[in-house]
Amino acid sequence: MTRESILTEDWDWLVGRLGGAGRLEEWARETRAFLRRRGIGSAETLLRVFLAYCLGTGGLRAIAGWAEAVELASVSDVALLGRFRNLGDWLGRLVGHVLAQKAPRAAGGRPIRILDATCVAKPGKRDKKSNRLWRFHCSYELASERFDFVELTDERGGERFDRVPVVAGEIRIGDAGYLQADQIGDVFEQGADVLVRANWRHARWLDENGEPLNLLLLLKQSQKRGFIDRPIQLGRNKGEPVGVRLLALRKPDEAIAQSRRKAYRDAQREGRNASEGTLIACEWVILVTSLDAQEVSLEQVFALYRMRWRIELAFKRLKSLIGLRSPPAKDPRLAKPWLLANFLMILLVEPLVDEFGVSLS
Repeated sequence: MTRESILTEDWDWLVGRLGGAGRLEEWARETRAFLRRRGIGSAETLLRVFLAYCLGTGGLRAIAGWAEAVELASVSDVALLGRFRNLGDWLGRLVGHVLAQKAPRAAGGRPIRILDATCVAKPGKRDKKSNRLWRFHCSYELASERFDFVELTDERGGERFDRVPVVAGEIRIGDAGYLQADQIGDVFEQGADVLVRANWRHARWLDENGEPLNLLLLLKQSQKRGFIDRPIQLGRNKGEPVGVRLLALRKPDEAIAQSRRKAYRDAQREGRNASEGTLIACEWVILVTSLDAQEVSLEQVFALYRMRWRIELAFKRLKSLIGLRSPPAKDPRLAKPWLLANFLMILLVEPLVDEFGVSLS
């Protein structure tokens, strides 16, 4: 989709997907994105100019000249900057509208939602001590293979397992970064089942009676058997411990060797020795879940977790479809709507890519 197609043949379709011109105007005024018509006749026109800016390669002066040349708007680059800075909440509302059309429903089968985050760097010089980035926190609904939730934060917005609103009956999957006992408990109490990869160091492990559990010793004792499937509890900072299943599968020898080589390299890079616990944990893939052992076997749980790679593929598509990249502006008031506009276009265009059979993987 080009700047020219936004101006002509694709525009009516896009406005329709966003609820129509009237809805665009209403939401723009509610979010204070469009309060006066000076130089720009409508909220719809403001959105058209901003999307053309986001999809183009020129700066504000170039987009102001283009809008004037095609008789779309008559406004200076300085005035455009002021308008564009106010678009964050409006673009967020539009992204939410599109995502709401994709929201999973529990009826007719349990939604399976994969949580993860992807990042783009903030513009400007970076050094080892700073980690300046924008982070998209996403939920990916497996059955429809579509994002159904997104929230944009800066580097201070950490990954949280309870950031995404719960759909009753869903199965929520996360990698080891989401092993957060308090949040897992909250999500479970709202009617969702959870499935999370585990790191041996990042939880307070308790047995089914609430007594401390030596996970490393349990792993060593289970080496010959090659798997673990037992009820345990995760200690929480608030409230009672949450009851889950601990599942672990011992890796093949080649995979164990590869994991240990990585552990040695990481330790060497940080100027330390790889700990005994880390080397023991390298032998295993460890999961925790609330799924009932009578209904979902160990093999089925691991097969379900292996589907987590689908969100990684979705992120790859996201960054190649339109080219989600670092925003050109350092000002967060302009960078945030720029990123949301790019994500909005991805959500709108991706179904068309699938319909015409274009592979982006």
